[in-house]
Amino acid sequence: MVAVFPQKHLTDIAEWRRMGEAGIFPPDSRMELIEGEILHMAPIGFNHAGHVARLIHALAPLIQARAIINAQNPIQLNELSEPEPDFLLLRPEPNFYTTRHPSAADVLLLVEVSDSTLRFDRTQKLRLYANHNIPEYWIVNLIDNCLEVCRQPQDGDYLQKIVLGKSDSLNLVALPEVRIEVAAIL
Repeated sequence: MVAVFPQKHLTDIAEWRRMGEAGIFPPDSRMELIEGEILHMAPIGFNHAGHVARLIHALAPLIQARAIINAQNPIQLNELSEPEPDFLLLRPEPNFYTTRHPSAADVLLLVEVSDSTLRFDRTQKLRLYANHNIPEYWIVNLIDNCLEVCRQPQDGDYLQKIVLGKSDSLNLVALPEVRIEVAAIL
């Protein structure tokens, strides 16, 4: 008798989109395609949603027309990954990405607001974003009430990682003239 082991079925963007168009997923489901795997994401709680709103409120007046603010929408990283980060600053695009999802090359800043997914955001998401050269990745850490800033992607990690508190501020890598007070987003 030959032993048979269950095999994982990985999917790609084309199949993922066909499943969505066919209505396979319930309308209120929260899912992401990460490295070929369909992952069910936790529902968004009040604190999480409020911090996404804080990010938008704090950064919108500082950014003006230099970038497009996008929240909880997909980015296509490759044929196997289409995550939906909590917050993005994207390169300006005349059509506001109405004809395609943004790619990694379009991302100036990517932010995950993290409570129940902190470990996942610090490991798998960090590696995913670093592998795709996202220049700046923030984790709004709701557990420890801090901002984790990752910069300089290289070989699946970030060379610069700093943790900031409410009394700190920082300038964006892609838009160095933009300075944000951490207290505005925590």
